[in-house]
Amino acid sequence: MKALLRWLLLVLLAGLALQLYFVGRIALMAVVDPQSTAFQRSEIYRLAVEQGSLKWRQQWVPYNALSDNLKRAVIASEDATFVEHEGVDVEALEKAWEKNTKAEQRAEKSASKLISKAAPAGAAKAAAKPPKIVGGSTITQQLAKNLFLSGERTLMRKGQELLLTLMLEALLSKQRILEIYLNSIEWGEGVFGAEAAAQHYYKKPAAKLSAYEAARLAVMLPRPKYFETRPGSSYLASRASTIVARMGGVELP
Repeated sequence: MKALLRWLLLVLLAGLALQLYFVGRIALMAVVDPQSTAFQRSEIYRLAVEQGSLKWRQQWVPYNALSDNLKRAVIASEDATFVEHEGVDVEALEKAWEKNTKAEQRAEKSASKLISKAAPAGAAKAAAKPPKIVGGSTITQQLAKNLFLSGERTLMRKGQELLLTLMLEALLSKQRILEIYLNSIEWGEGVFGAEAAAQHYYKKPAAKLSAYEAARLAVMLPRPKYFETRPGSSYLASRASTIVARMGGVELP
């Protein structure tokens, strides 16, 4: 029994030490720009192994040197209540849950119909394909995940993401959170941050992005590698136009 209690105490102390480490790292980010994120390092390693080359385009740009068009576009597209919430948008999570539940129900109905009609194996396989999952993560949650965590989807990892989100909101200003996010987010294979994205797609600095250019970049964020290879996507164009229309009502931190 004593051995078990000692083991549990060690686990608790290790967990506390890890959280204190995260607090220290985040507090330092108030004045020091992070050199890389866990997600970036994972991607760079993957590219090095698969392609045998180091592909990493990134150049840090201060908040005031980033186009307000891009700030507004990203907030409008990714997190409309960014300046209001404290890290987690409960309403957005509820809406995402509802959409995902309905998508799963539609997928189950389609699969049942195909199976009942004795559909060929290929069609049954297509019906078994899981529906697209809609996320409800805020900009702060996305930053917490990218900075420190792996891509695995476990309850423990989600719990740690929530703790990191609260730490970021408590220790950094909204402006600093958005600055780090825009300078570290993925915008293509080996392309990280707004400056690298602006140069890669438009051959211009991030400070000079137009409203439509910024909106297209914002729409790319959920699937940057996909849209990088499909610049003529009709969805990208139409969604960007929608984001442009919303940008005027966005409040900046």
